[in-house]
Amino acid sequence: MSDRIFGVVGILLAIAFAVSALAIEESFLSDAVGPKAFPLIIAAVLGLSSAAIALRPDPEPQWPALGRLVEVGAAVVVMILYAELLPVAGFVIATAFAATYLAWRLGSGLLGSLATGVGTSLGIYVIFHLVLGLSLARGPLGF
Repeated sequence: MSDRIFGVVGILLAIAFAVSALAIEESFLSDAVGPKAFPLIIAAVLGLSSAAIALRPDPEPQWPALGRLVEVGAAVVVMILYAELLPVAGFVIATAFAATYLAWRLGSGLLGSLATGVGTSLGIYVIFHLVLGLSLARGPLGF
């Protein structure tokens, strides 16, 4: 039953996403594909995947214990805090903290998690900002 509910919620989300994508106004300077194409592709994939889940559900799943659900909730809180602190702390610092916490919760040791968090943050910064020239949130240290 939970798969069917999840599938229907996904279908409704896909419909809402597609309606939002269709409301995007196109500029006369847009390319041949336009700004609506990518969101519509995402909505289509989400809708088809959700329909498959709703029409062919798995047997009743075993829900995780309360402790695991709390860990999932904590990861959600970390991601919300990440989004809120990104403009304040900047991309490099906020990403390092979020990636370190998530790596630690996935089973890495404390030093390994720290190395993963800092490495992930700096690696993404180098690729997206320095190599590709994309703008990332600047922190109090200027990067």
